[in-house]
Parts: sequence; structure tokens; C-alpha cells
Amino acid sequence: MAEEPFDPGRILQALDEHDVEYILVGGLGARAHGALRPTNDIDCVPEGGLANLGRLAEALSELGARLRVGGMTDDEARQLPVQLDAETLRSFGSSTWMTDAGPIDVLRELRDRHGGDVPFDALRDRGADQEIGGVVVRVAGLDDIIAAKEFAGRDKDHEALPELRELRDREGQAAEED
Repeated sequence: MAEEPFDPGRILQALDEHDVEYILVGGLGARAHGALRPTNDIDCVPEGGLANLGRLAEALSELGARLRVGGMTDDEARQLPVQLDAETLRSFGSSTWMTDAGPIDVLRELRDRHGGDVPFDALRDRGADQEIGGVVVRVAGLDDIIAAKEFAGRDKDHEALPELRELRDREGQAAEED
């Protein structure tokens, strides 16, 4: 079976309709800051309370979510006996899902450049609300996105860093001019 077409607006709409509290990070978070590099998934850090994780589980279920497992086809992953609820999401920590609107990675936390956990409240406080596809979402600050990519150390993250640093510098200059 072919991979589902990526429709980030549909995923964000489902999260919004279920009142999920989360911070948008990763490539789509970077694009919200003006990055041009394409992304093929949504990365988010949800608030970790059971009530919020329950709402997230409902949104994922509505989107037909199933685990993304390396070495397994999507059809095989659909057969896994996964109960999608708040307790499962909490026990998984970070997890990767395929939905009928494309992939979403649910991260337990974002890491700083030294590998430390960035608390959800700090991400939320340093982030800003932005409209993406008609939905207002909380987007992590560029410094947090950059630090996480520096820590991750993957080739694709290193390739994204020059553009992100330039955007951060431009944001800083604009703030100084205000």
C-alpha cells in the first residue's frame, strides 16, 4: 500500500477539534518561522497530563492512526494490537504514527543542545501562536527548534541549521527594530 498523502492541515484541525494542548516542533515548526525546507510529517510535544493525552488519543483515532514501525509495512502495522488511549501514549513516551492524513511524531519532550529535557511549560512560554492551515497552533521558538536539531545530529538536521540560524538572526533584528 502506498504511503498516505501528507495533509498537515487535516491533522492540525483534528488536534484543534479535540482541544489537544501541544507545541509544534520539527520541520513544520521551522516552516512556521519561515523556513523553506520541506517536511513530510508533523512533530509535536503534547502536554503530558492524562486528560490531554486522552484527547490526543481521540484525535489520533479519528485520523485512523497506527504505529509506524521500522521494517514493517503500513498494512502490517495496522494489524498490531495497539490500544490507543492516554495510558498507552504515556507509556510509549515518544512514538511515531501514520494517519490517514500522513505521519505524526508524538514526542515526550524536546531536547536542548546538550541533550537535556526542555520542560513543556518552558517550550510553551518561549513559543508563539501562529495560524497554519486555518488553525492557530503554539509553535516552539526557533532557539528551541535549533537546539533540538543540534542535539539530534542527523544529516538532515545539520543541513537545516544554516537556514534556521539565519531566520533566528532576522527575527532578532526585527525585534530590536521594534
